[in-house]
Amino acid sequence: QVTLLESGGGLVPAGGSLSLSCAASGSIFPRNTMAWYRQAPGKQRELVASISSFGTTKYADSVKGRCTISRDNTKKTVSLQMNSLKPEDTAVYSCNINILSPDGGEYWGQGTQVTVAS
Repeated sequence: QVTLLESGGGLVPAGGSLSLSCAASGSIFPRNTMAWYRQAPGKQRELVASISSFGTTKYADSVKGRCTISRDNTKKTVSLQMNSLKPEDTAVYSCNINILSPDGGEYWGQGTQVTVAS
């Protein structure tokens, strides 16, 4: 069983920065993709950014150039640095891991609220 624990959400003014972190417990190797998703009120959940075990990253067009995803395989953590935040970035951000093995699976964190004040 894998659990994900997020931290770092909060209230920030427009133009500000925020860093989210997610720590995984349990067996997540040898291959996996870790990601951050977000869901704003009344909207569908969307991918913000993802990073593979090998460090390959992918970003939503809406956050390219403003967000950086990184991971520490030794600590089993994934982080999301968000800069130049906009009110439309307000959402619940959730950590996700997809373990790419026959007995793997997909797991979600509980979510953390990010609110960007205009």
